[in-house]
Amino acid sequence: MAGGLIAGPYSGPPELTLGRAVTSWTLDLPVLVAVLAAAGLYLAGMRQRRRAGQPWPAGPALAFLAVGLGTVVIATMSFLGVYQDVLFWIRAVQNVLLLLVAPLFLALGRPLSLLIAARPAAGARAQAMVRSRAARVLTFPAITAMVLVIVPFLLYFTSWYEAGLRSDPVRELTYAALMAPGLVFFWTLLRVDPVPRAYPSLVSLWVTGAEVVGDAVLGLAVIADQHLIAGSYYQALARPWGPTLRADQVIGGGALSGRTSRRPPRWTPNWTPARRWPARKARRRQGWHRPRRRTASHGGKATTASPAASAAPAKVIDGRPGSLASRQGQGSVTKERSLEPAGVPGGRPPGLALPSSGA
Repeated sequence: MAGGLIAGPYSGPPELTLGRAVTSWTLDLPVLVAVLAAAGLYLAGMRQRRRAGQPWPAGPALAFLAVGLGTVVIATMSFLGVYQDVLFWIRAVQNVLLLLVAPLFLALGRPLSLLIAARPAAGARAQAMVRSRAARVLTFPAITAMVLVIVPFLLYFTSWYEAGLRSDPVRELTYAALMAPGLVFFWTLLRVDPVPRAYPSLVSLWVTGAEVVGDAVLGLAVIADQHLIAGSYYQALARPWGPTLRADQVIGGGALSGRTSRRPPRWTPNWTPARRWPARKARRRQGWHRPRRRTASHGGKATTASPAASAAPAKVIDGRPGSLASRQGQGSVTKERSLEPAGVPGGRPPGLALPSSGA
């Protein structure tokens, strides 16, 4: 959508609904040409490997062609491309896809390894560039992570963002500026292709953590910003539907930080372990847990508690309800006392004598 659409009354796309999210598509010619060129070169390399009797694996091909390039198409030509100049949160989702998701799967496609295997001469030149000192400096983990974090900050907190809304060439350059740092970051992080230098896994862990923190800080900064980003553009657009400008920016900040709420969802079921554990612990303290199967020696023979015995009511052991475990230092045989009235030995009422055997 060019800048001429924002003059006067609203003349943009209609209100976004679920149906329009599925059926709304647009054509971005520069992106389409780039996607077709990348897919054609990748397929040509696969065909060359198949002719040499060494087929290229299907996994990297699907990651590159279907998921990687498919994400680029969805981010720029689906409803995200149609509504990117109208809703702030739509453009935020688009930027996340181009910055993180598409580069991740493009790197998993191992395009450099395919080039080296399919075109040895071009692959040798590419390997020489990868091993150069300049490549080692530019792909240092701290530099790649810093660039990946700084580029979105520059996009949202300078005039760059509004310029991309008003100018199609700036928008296309923004796509490339978002994808390039992501490609370098995941190329050196995943190391599925030859890299200038393989750093220890601990370094990769720290770099990944720094990138995650940077994304969270970016989203929170967008949410906390009291001034509308590209406010003059969105106010002149006069969109008559959807969220308010402030709410739109807050939703977009949540998409950038990867979260929309700090509260747990209300539909969390009651049977989750975190909610069951306190009640289970209380029952165990009261002696209502199931007695364990234990063995005790009687006359030198080991006996095992039967399931019927396990299901019997709990007995009192030394004044404590609970399992039939013996107290420490009381021998191998469990000493038990049945529930009987106080002061009545054997549980018989006073004055009741047992009949003698001779009666």
